[in-house]
Amino acid sequence: MSIDALDGRLIALLTREPRIGVLECSRRLGVARGTVQARLDRLQERGVIRGFGPQVDPAALGYPVTAFATLEISQGQGREVREHLAAIPEVLEMHTTTGRGDMLCRIVARSNADLQRVIDRVVGFDGIVRASTTIALENPVEYRILPLVEQAAQGR
Repeated sequence: MSIDALDGRLIALLTREPRIGVLECSRRLGVARGTVQARLDRLQERGVIRGFGPQVDPAALGYPVTAFATLEISQGQGREVREHLAAIPEVLEMHTTTGRGDMLCRIVARSNADLQRVIDRVVGFDGIVRASTTIALENPVEYRILPLVEQAAQGR
């Protein structure tokens, strides 16, 4: 499931310029349009490229507060808790984890007071036993993937 140097260059180009077309990609990479299209199709089929949508900043939408909630859930309630969390728009992502908690959620809110409302909604489900929430102060290294793509393209 590794990628090669051309895949890496293609992903890097699309990451830097997500609105670029296949023809322009082929011109800049110095390969045929069909090659670029075949590579994109293969990368999508393998799940390496998951989408081409815009990156949206929650703060610009009016949700400047980001927090992480570690949840402990009742045994056997995982599916129900997932469904509950998926119904809350402020829950941006959820991961099942090992360690003290069972799940880790990234949530956003309009203010610290609004964060309390969101937390109350998150824990307002019988399957959630306990929550521990940490407010993020800043995000000096935003979500990024290019360093990993470059490393994978070099076979490391």
